[in-house]
Amino acid sequence: MSASHPEPFEVAARPSGPLKGSVRVPGDKSISHRALLFGLLAVGETRVTGLLEGEDVLRTADAVRALGGQAERLGDGEWRVRGVGVGGLVEPDAVLDFGNAGTGSRLTMGVVAGHPIRATFDGDASLRKRPMRRIVDPLLKMGAVIEAEAEGGRLPLTIRGPREAVPIVYETPVPSAQIKSAVLLAGLNAPGATTVIENEASRDHTERLLRHFGAQVVVEPHGAHGRRITLTGQPELIARDIVVPADPSSAAFPLVATLIVPGSEVLLSGVMTNPLRTGLFTTLREMGADIEILRPREEGGETIADLVVRASRLRGVDVPAERAPSMIDEYPVLAVAAAFATGETRMRGLHELRVKESDRLQAVADGLASAGVSARIEGDDLIVTGGAGEVRGGGVAATYLDHRIAMSFLVLGLGARDGMRVDDGAMIATSFPAFNKLMRGLGADIAGSATGGSGR
Repeated sequence: MSASHPEPFEVAARPSGPLKGSVRVPGDKSISHRALLFGLLAVGETRVTGLLEGEDVLRTADAVRALGGQAERLGDGEWRVRGVGVGGLVEPDAVLDFGNAGTGSRLTMGVVAGHPIRATFDGDASLRKRPMRRIVDPLLKMGAVIEAEAEGGRLPLTIRGPREAVPIVYETPVPSAQIKSAVLLAGLNAPGATTVIENEASRDHTERLLRHFGAQVVVEPHGAHGRRITLTGQPELIARDIVVPADPSSAAFPLVATLIVPGSEVLLSGVMTNPLRTGLFTTLREMGADIEILRPREEGGETIADLVVRASRLRGVDVPAERAPSMIDEYPVLAVAAAFATGETRMRGLHELRVKESDRLQAVADGLASAGVSARIEGDDLIVTGGAGEVRGGGVAATYLDHRIAMSFLVLGLGARDGMRVDDGAMIATSFPAFNKLMRGLGADIAGSATGGSGR
């Protein structure tokens, strides 16, 4: 039985004075999921520092334990994972319940599909609506079998891995790090070379961590924007320490809030600057955002830096479709920035937003309308006409169990004349448990509470 959604509660954001201070946002969610799974697949003890302890990642930790590994919390963001090695997984005794964790569930499917075990995957009402067939299809080519699934290839879903996984060459139908990662993770226990071809490069955290743990991975250009990734199967992954950088997707919320609240200046420390994740930063700078990058450096195979952000006059831009893979989770908060810009911002090629935690494309358009902002959808494009710094606000944004929708419209409320409310702040805990507390520490006027030390 899947865990139920936490009791919903409304959260309000009101116009704030200048935001000031220095903060570090939570660890990157994508890397946190992968750190736990690679710790499971490695031989020895992996120490993880800066792990995001949101609900999504904790579900992946539960799955690691169910598959035979040990995942132990030592302190704030400090974890120890003892792995069983590639080929050493055990069959779980119970359903793997991933709650709202799309990344955790899909990557773990790849891990299971490469091993001769059976596992049932489930999640909350939101995750049960999300498509899984495009993850499962290449896994079937590798020898996995789907023994049960809900209508349309959705959760709950039972997958059984083959006695020996078959290496394949697979071209992803859409740019998706989840599809790519599931295939590569299944390919770890396959003899020979498993190859994934992408026509548009997606985030490459899996490839970086494969190398970090000792696997042989070759990445070559493919076409104008793509990559061909080849993994040599059946390596012995050796446990390595991981420092999880601050999540650029989480940094996006205080960053945009700083840009739209007059007089604000905030330092965001240790933010990942992997070029396949920084499309939002590129776009905001094109819009005129004052974002200064300090102390670029490398930790655990990832590039990071400190960002100094100052309130800015923004202008509308045309965001090309090929940038979408590097900022797919940031479009809701980019739309908020666009609402405060001068002129029209067109965000192109957003089909992937329709299959996130909610139909994010429609949810963003509806939320903007409730704030008095002119926005329209044309095909897979979102067009926002900005108010040149003047946004009425005053409405209630429907969040549809989507944490990023909730945080985006709370950010809007900080700069809007009449503030803004969201109908449910409970789901913020899946990725940013201390969001309200952190924002209030910068001077934001947010009332209502997600978990993580902030009172109603």
